[in-house]
Amino acid sequence: MNPSIQAKPYEHTTPQKVAFIGLGVMGYPMAGHLAQAGHQVTVYNRNPAKAEQWSAQFKHEWAATPALAAAQADIVMACVGNDDDLRAIFLGPDGALAGMKAGTLFIDHTTASAEVARELGDLASSKGASFIDAPISGGQAGAQKGVLSIMCGGKAEDMERARPLMMTYAQACTLMGPLGSGQLCKMVNQIAVVGLLQGLAEAMAFGERAGLDMEQALSVLTKGAARSWQMETKGPTMLARDFQPGFTVNWMLKDLDLVKQEALRNGALLPGTALIQEQFAKIAEQGHRDMDISTLFKLLARPSKAT
Repeated sequence: MNPSIQAKPYEHTTPQKVAFIGLGVMGYPMAGHLAQAGHQVTVYNRNPAKAEQWSAQFKHEWAATPALAAAQADIVMACVGNDDDLRAIFLGPDGALAGMKAGTLFIDHTTASAEVARELGDLASSKGASFIDAPISGGQAGAQKGVLSIMCGGKAEDMERARPLMMTYAQACTLMGPLGSGQLCKMVNQIAVVGLLQGLAEAMAFGERAGLDMEQALSVLTKGAARSWQMETKGPTMLARDFQPGFTVNWMLKDLDLVKQEALRNGALLPGTALIQEQFAKIAEQGHRDMDISTLFKLLARPSKAT
């Protein structure tokens, strides 16, 4: 089996005509789960070689433009990089909106701003289509295993239509409120993630410098009050100095900038998050922009004995 997707039991749902735009480390397996669940999937990717690869693996069609992919679908999904990428695949004569007919539902899995969700949602509505912002959490491994967590913004009736498809690659999807609410909840998620990661990195570095057997310490700590997904997942890789992504420093910097801009709008005070954002900026300046966010440990830890 191709390592980009793992087997998952799928609930029976009526097959849908779906377009999936964006076949990165997340989108590729997510679209694969849709295909394996029995939906008719047409994909688009900016690099057509990746679309051809996906098509050959899953035996479904690929399209040359987002508009052509959307024209064949009742539900269009996207998972791209940022606000600009989202606008690029949504707008213009070759964009998804141009190919969408009245009644189409657009589900956006990009981690983007709440502002762009509302903007594109209004444009979709003017064409008689619907829009849900649905950023995801769980990383590449979660996408491959089909166990993502999805936080959504939009209308309840659109959510019920979207839920069966999203559950092919998720373990939970929740409507948080109107358009933009999914993106706001993802920002809350990222604030919590970096806080936990900073604490973990400091704890691991402190324990090493104190002379503890940190593998043994982790086995104890993960059974107590300090236990977290970050500790169980990133603790061992920090100790091993294994910083392969994962979720990159570059993408987290993008997400934290979204958080910063939203905090300026709503008046939230985020002193800890601001300091951690500076830490990630230092890591990027050191050339680790494309490494996993657990590279935060490098700023605090002694060099590996191997080096």
